Amino acid sequence: MSASIETISFDRAGRIPAPGDNVAIAVRRLEAGTVIASDGGEFRLPHTVMEGHRFVLAPIAAGGMLLSWGLPFGRATRDLAPGEYVCNAKILRALAERDIDFALPDEANFTDHLAAHDLDESTFVPGEQVPAVATPGTFMGYPRAGGRGVGTRNFILLLGTTARTAAFVEQLAARLAGEAAGHADLDGIVAVPHTEGGGESRPNNLELVLRALAGFVVHPNAGAVLAVDYGTEPFTNDTLREHMVANGYPLDAVPHTFFRVDGDLDASLDRAASIVRGWIPEVAACRRSAQPLANLRLALQCGGSDAFSGVSGNALAGWVAKELIRNGGGANLAETDELIGAEPYVLSNVRDLPTARRFLDKIAQFKAYAANHGASAEGNPSGGNNYRGLYNIALKSIGAARKKDPEVRLDRVLDYAERMDERGYYFMDSPGNDLESIAGQVASGSNLIVFITGNGSITNFPFVPTLKFVTTTGRFRMLENEMDVNAGRYNDGLSMDDLGRETFELARAVASGQRSKGELAGHAQVQLWRDWPQADASRLEALRSAREPDGRPLAVRAAAPASASVEMYPTARGPALDQVGLVMPTSLCSGQVAKLIADHLNARAGGPRGVSRYVALVHTEGCGSANGEPVFLQTMLGHLRHRAVRRAVLLEHGCERTHNDAVRHYLADRGESSEGLGFASVQLDGGIAKVRDKVAAWFDASLAEDPLPAPSTVGAEALCIGLVSSGPVGESAAATFAALAAGVVAAGGTVVVASNATLARSDAFRAALLDDPRSWRPTLGYGQPAEAPGLHVMDAPTESALETLTGLGGCGVELMVAHIGDTPMQAHPMIPLLQASGEPAVLERYRGDMDLILEATGSAGAGAILARIADVASRRYTPRLFGRGITGFQLSRGPLGLSL
Repeated sequence: MSASIETISFDRAGRIPAPGDNVAIAVRRLEAGTVIASDGGEFRLPHTVMEGHRFVLAPIAAGGMLLSWGLPFGRATRDLAPGEYVCNAKILRALAERDIDFALPDEANFTDHLAAHDLDESTFVPGEQVPAVATPGTFMGYPRAGGRGVGTRNFILLLGTTARTAAFVEQLAARLAGEAAGHADLDGIVAVPHTEGGGESRPNNLELVLRALAGFVVHPNAGAVLAVDYGTEPFTNDTLREHMVANGYPLDAVPHTFFRVDGDLDASLDRAASIVRGWIPEVAACRRSAQPLANLRLALQCGGSDAFSGVSGNALAGWVAKELIRNGGGANLAETDELIGAEPYVLSNVRDLPTARRFLDKIAQFKAYAANHGASAEGNPSGGNNYRGLYNIALKSIGAARKKDPEVRLDRVLDYAERMDERGYYFMDSPGNDLESIAGQVASGSNLIVFITGNGSITNFPFVPTLKFVTTTGRFRMLENEMDVNAGRYNDGLSMDDLGRETFELARAVASGQRSKGELAGHAQVQLWRDWPQADASRLEALRSAREPDGRPLAVRAAAPASASVEMYPTARGPALDQVGLVMPTSLCSGQVAKLIADHLNARAGGPRGVSRYVALVHTEGCGSANGEPVFLQTMLGHLRHRAVRRAVLLEHGCERTHNDAVRHYLADRGESSEGLGFASVQLDGGIAKVRDKVAAWFDASLAEDPLPAPSTVGAEALCIGLVSSGPVGESAAATFAALAAGVVAAGGTVVVASNATLARSDAFRAALLDDPRSWRPTLGYGQPAEAPGLHVMDAPTESALETLTGLGGCGVELMVAHIGDTPMQAHPMIPLLQASGEPAVLERYRGDMDLILEATGSAGAGAILARIADVASRRYTPRLFGRGITGFQLSRGPLGLSL
């Protein structure tokens, strides 16, 4: 033993959540050789144990159960002695991905245990709810008519009814920025975009999405709502209105307009802004008044959980929820898959047998939903959860369930986004994906969010305040500017009652208008329970066994080579249209911070340095989903190695599956070097301001001695373009696009056509382009870089145009061209999109948004498009909607991806 290591008492080394536990949680890193003195005597640690990880406290025989919170989570594979590092195979794999500085045990010493729960109806005893206080309290809120409840905030919402109008409502919010200033009781005008409804067909999650949108519209924090569509989506404003009327939502009790974009961007923005400005005086005239606490509804969430979540943070949230229920209010627990294994605890106090059965039915349905996609609902814990001591779903669930205090009764079980209108404690069916779950809770009526985090998740919602509890004092000190409550003080000796009373008063103050840390930081995001591709398991084996595209281009009919003179930047990977600094979030939770950083870098005095601009690719993946990681990582790699990217920083949140170390390993496994990439962590680098400064310093240092190269003249052989289309494609347009593709390929360039493009379904297009039209097939996977020049087809697994453009970006295309047969597209944030049409109905409505009016056909039409491509590639012309910021970036999860 090192001379510097001393014997320490157990209370300085570990915690046990419940008497009788035979393993303990390390409260700090404990070095190998440390001697711990406990009531049972002294024992030595043979391995270093990380903070939050577990060590054996009492001898456990081979086959014996490992216990935390008095519940079994694993079975010993051999006799275990006090002091041994508790580890299963998964935790050893997760730690091996990290850059740790100590030796791990050679092998696992327990296997996971997840007991099936059988409800014994013969012994069931209905529970009782906590008694009400004698004099219920109040808060200062906005009373709403029509039974909508009481608002904790007063916003005007700009709601994108589907993903196709997400960028429109964001641009509208930017146009109206500052117009709420000077109105003390108007909290803001906020965009509420989301990811759903971007295809052509009815999605599997339609009922969930409609409930969520309906709940947003009548939410008590909404002073007025503008819902925006094009009218051509798989569900529209008409669908939403019909759903709300049919289900009794008090639509007439909120000022609202169902707005249709039926003209070009500027005209539509003008009309929409005029409507919203007309609401400002009425909404701003609302005033806070004393309202019973019975009108508060808490959304209880956890994310970036660690071993202390169930000890301090979640237990504190449970205390606050109990006190609110005693005052007549309500609380909403969610994340179905994060309660698997905790069923005995949740149902130890429940209203009645039907409620207990309904809870267990939701668990069973979630397991079936996962199995339909070849996934396991029990596989939820992320890499960050593992790293911080949650070895399996049983441990995670036991801790997550502590958001329900043992004295509190489970009163009702809801479907996703179903309304909660009464006092009591609710469970809402939802995935463990934090953002998707929170959106459902908000739609259910939650007007205050309590978010518990071990690692330091910084998520916020646009129109409902979030209070963030962090579970340990050390992590709170790292992220004090982002976290509202240090629940770690309970670990440090403060009583739960004292901490609870203090926190309850903070919650009351925030509900009454005091700004939370997240509101002050100025970032938020929305994500609904995303569509799932498989309604049953009938296609599972076929999808699993499908062959990957081989990367070989298709044979194209002989054509005259395209001729173009283009001014592009020379790079080591070939001529590039642009040279950007890329801030690439490794998960959905670091996306908004990445955008804040890119905006900061672009706005600095003197503008961007060494690059033309900075871009953040904000997306929805990397955590809280299953089966989508290979697609995501492949597409991310394609963007990192894109010719237009001069420098790139990978920005992790810190607790996701695809953290920075996982990305490094992914690159190394594919023979890709991490050299030249920057790495930063929102959590580990100390929060938003510190990580922003770190990223800025990295870019400045990296580019200081490396000025932008001068463009050089190249021909059509340097072009790498993507072709997409939406809506009808006539034979003349098909011939024009076929001639364009054939000419570029004949010149030695690359053309990638999306497999889901209506062009790809055109017999005229295929016949004009291919030697053998029957040879049409995907040659590239989604987001797979095109290594060989020629004609490629990218496999696009969904109908979403936004997901398609994102995949084409991963394939390496420098510029995209779209034939528009219905409504304009949102462009890729990094890669220009030219939009062209000759359809009279499109030109009548959206002529001002088109970059090209297709008049000539065949080779003449192709020449006109090629000339405009050369202008864009030489930076003489910027596509209209791309230049106006009508952009988005949304990754596909593939045919088996789903939210967990």
